[in-house]
Amino acid sequence: MSALDESKPARSASTAPQGSVQKVAEKVLPSVVQIQIASSQGSGEGSGIVLSGDGLILTNSHVAEGARSGRLTALFHDNRTAPLRVVGTDPNSDLAVVKADITGLTPAELGRSDDLNVGTPVVAIGSPFGLSGTVTSGIISAKDRPVRAGGESGSQDTVLNALQTDAAINPGNSGGPLVDMDGRVVGINSAIYSPGSGQQQAGSVGLGFAIPIDQARRIADELKETGSANQTTLGVMITNGPQVGALVREVTPGGPAEQAGLKPGEVITKVDDRAILDADALVAAVRSHNPGDRVKITIGGPGGERTVDVTLTGQKG
Repeated sequence: MSALDESKPARSASTAPQGSVQKVAEKVLPSVVQIQIASSQGSGEGSGIVLSGDGLILTNSHVAEGARSGRLTALFHDNRTAPLRVVGTDPNSDLAVVKADITGLTPAELGRSDDLNVGTPVVAIGSPFGLSGTVTSGIISAKDRPVRAGGESGSQDTVLNALQTDAAINPGNSGGPLVDMDGRVVGINSAIYSPGSGQQQAGSVGLGFAIPIDQARRIADELKETGSANQTTLGVMITNGPQVGALVREVTPGGPAEQAGLKPGEVITKVDDRAILDADALVAAVRSHNPGDRVKITIGGPGGERTVDVTLTGQKG
């Protein structure tokens, strides 16, 4: 008698409990889209999140860029396909809104990211390496990570204030949702970190990054309405200095920093209670806010520490 001779067990009658990965997947999968990219440079894939029943989709800007030299096609959960047109993109925040001429879609439920705690369980859904509808799970590993859009390269213009997760995120997950255990979107998966070269095709090492939904919601709404988005700004040009903090190189005339009395050569060490270790950390901290927000900036220097109140403004990216 071997295990092969035993009869198949009765079908499991148990249902997945609320708050389980299975329940989350059942709720969210119909709202996740695979985006296929075909261009003269070759093919690729990304993911997207259904915003409306009539075809509005949120994804990454670096996914939507494929429309510049080629075409984008959406593959939906019910196996329907439709071409996509770009409604608006914001490369600085790595977000884009695209549209399919289709009806009967299931919009995702958007959550909030301001009250997420490190250690909170999350689920990522997307199309890594073209494998549509892939579900992975993990936790929020860290918050407020300064990360460059799409990975570890790029300019300061593309620094995100990211959520870090150990849920497996691979190339093709970009633009897909990171969701909480109620199935609400808390982040837009944007970047992976992979050691060594050839990062575009490297696999997950448990370091994935997502744009917090609070920021993504504002940007997506502006993209939907106007085709472009305002970037929150402090009105400074900064660099890394010889000590910890962001060294102010230039102050924009008439900008928020100048109005608050900041001067070139000063070093910004805190935004509210958040420590600023380098220039990217300042960019990320400012971009975590909305235009019009009032923040307290701490400045360190030879004359000692001082704080100033600054009202951040918005400028078109």
